[in-house]
Amino acid sequence: MQKAGTLRERESTPEFETTFYGHIDLPFLLLMLSISVIGLIMMFSSSYASAVQNDLPPTYYLMRQGGFFLFGLLAMWLLTMLNYQVYKVLAPVIFFGTAILLALVLVAGEKRNGARRWFKIGFEFQPSELAKLAIVIVFATMIVVLGRRMEQFKYGVLPFGIVLMTFCGLVLLEPHLSGAIIIGVVGMVMMFVGGVKKRYFAFLFALGALAGVLAWKFMPHVQRRIAVWHNPFADAQGDGYQPIQSLLAIGPGGLFGLGLGQSRQKFSSLPERHNDYIFSVVCEEIGFIGAMLIIVLFVMLIARGYWIALQTRDRFGSLLVCGIMTLLATQTALNIGVVTNLLPATGVSMPFFSYGGTALLIQLAEMGIVLNISKFIPAKKAG
Repeated sequence: MQKAGTLRERESTPEFETTFYGHIDLPFLLLMLSISVIGLIMMFSSSYASAVQNDLPPTYYLMRQGGFFLFGLLAMWLLTMLNYQVYKVLAPVIFFGTAILLALVLVAGEKRNGARRWFKIGFEFQPSELAKLAIVIVFATMIVVLGRRMEQFKYGVLPFGIVLMTFCGLVLLEPHLSGAIIIGVVGMVMMFVGGVKKRYFAFLFALGALAGVLAWKFMPHVQRRIAVWHNPFADAQGDGYQPIQSLLAIGPGGLFGLGLGQSRQKFSSLPERHNDYIFSVVCEEIGFIGAMLIIVLFVMLIARGYWIALQTRDRFGSLLVCGIMTLLATQTALNIGVVTNLLPATGVSMPFFSYGGTALLIQLAEMGIVLNISKFIPAKKAG
């Protein structure tokens, strides 16, 4: 039997001509469900203090997140039955629709802490979360359509750069730095996998370095974040307060933690305890061992996803899975890095753990796409 080729070598099958081989990938599904259930438990543990302090029922955040989790499971199940080749047809609509939503939120979105990132429509909808998936679908489609022409600058760099700058530029205007970083990283990885020559990446990295210098020079909040990252105790009651409280939560957890529900920092000191900094509560309550087990589950899920990408029979499916797994890996690594102060604060949530209906719904939908593609792996390879 012929071995599966790399993502660059494999040719795409014609639209809607995939062949069904078997069932969805069970290891991937079990890993994803395990992480999701643990995430719900930890979200409840980290959020009930906030609910009580805000005169809400202790289960307020859990019930809302649980509702989105159920809707997400439904979306995931529906997407496992949708032929993934349809995304090639929908790619232009997805691009323009997402760009319009990103532009509209700048003028009609709800303003919070100086940023406009959300639509309030009975629940909060964040277009930048949709943009992360949109960049995967749009780039996968462009790579398949362009084929070998990806090796040329005018095909492999310019059109991708326009799409990337459109999404990243609109997200930065919100402002949402972490969202722009994640979209940029995923886009660059997909361009590399798609066949862009290495010498062109030197040009792209130079542009990235220039953007970093300009951000440092003309965006004072970037300078503050770097300074706080270097020494949060220099401004302990200001910008350094959040990273300090995060470290003070992680430290007492030790090897085995204080016990589920026993975090002290979540009751008063730790901001964003059930959102961006939920991993601090995880470390405090279940300790280093528990936190490492969660990280191992994420690593296993991401590795299994990349395995599916390598085994998938057509290039478009491989690119979709590769992009989605890169998105998950990037966001998880950034969140853990920020919470532990290994990276400057960027305001990135932890997948499947942080409170946020839009993010959880889209993440489960992404898992549905991966599971759908896994059905088309020949049975002898699906082990």
